[in-house]
Amino acid sequence: MIYISDCHTHTHCSPDASDSVSMMCQAAKSADLYAITITDHCECNLYWQDGYDQTIRQSYLETRQAAIAYTGKLRVLAGIELGQPMQDLAAAEDALSMGELDFVLGSLHNIRGRPDFYELDYRTESVEDLFNAYLDELMEMVEWGKFDSLAHLTYPLRYIVGEAGIPLDFVRFDRKMEAILRRLAEKGIALEVNTSGLRQKIGSTLPGMDIIRRFRECGGKYVTLGSDSHRWKDVGAGLQEGIRLLREAGFTHYTLFEKRRPKLIPLD
Repeated sequence: MIYISDCHTHTHCSPDASDSVSMMCQAAKSADLYAITITDHCECNLYWQDGYDQTIRQSYLETRQAAIAYTGKLRVLAGIELGQPMQDLAAAEDALSMGELDFVLGSLHNIRGRPDFYELDYRTESVEDLFNAYLDELMEMVEWGKFDSLAHLTYPLRYIVGEAGIPLDFVRFDRKMEAILRRLAEKGIALEVNTSGLRQKIGSTLPGMDIIRRFRECGGKYVTLGSDSHRWKDVGAGLQEGIRLLREAGFTHYTLFEKRRPKLIPLD
């Protein structure tokens, strides 16, 4: 029996989601998940002006209350999706000091001085330049390293390839991608297999199989699974496919973080 956990979920404490922590937990229990980690958004570049300093604390409190309510039924873990930490390190440090978090996802939704990738008009953009800048800022994040798993690597492809239909020649980015994967492995940071792309036009996990396999070849040990659900109906969505890809890539375990410590869960 495989104990499946969803380590990337959003509640009404994220601006793009509306369901309560309790609803997400009930969905996880109904899906017979082993654990759910609540990872509400914390966009560091907008931390103070958009009130993330308050909403992440609300999320933390509600998640800890849910953990008590679901004792013996479901593991409920308190996490955070720390977006753009290099763009405001003071905000990132404040977020990380708010409580005893179980899990910190590091993510990059927009490069410095630009909107979120989903807001860009790719008819007027150089997608190669954008993706290069994305990889450069990711490497800065990895060197900083104060997170447990790198969320949805290749996030821009959700919009460049999936929505705009613009192909990218990945050979151009091989050197930078491999450097990121090797540094993740060296620092003991996990790579997330994000299954949200399976529900979107891109039709694949973020990242896809080639990068998942390459991470293992680079010495990567820890991989986390996340649906990136923003509503209760998507809790656990695609995780079975994520497990299949991990096995195919040669992994024998996925990773669940509790109190910021990795726990290896067998895939068989």
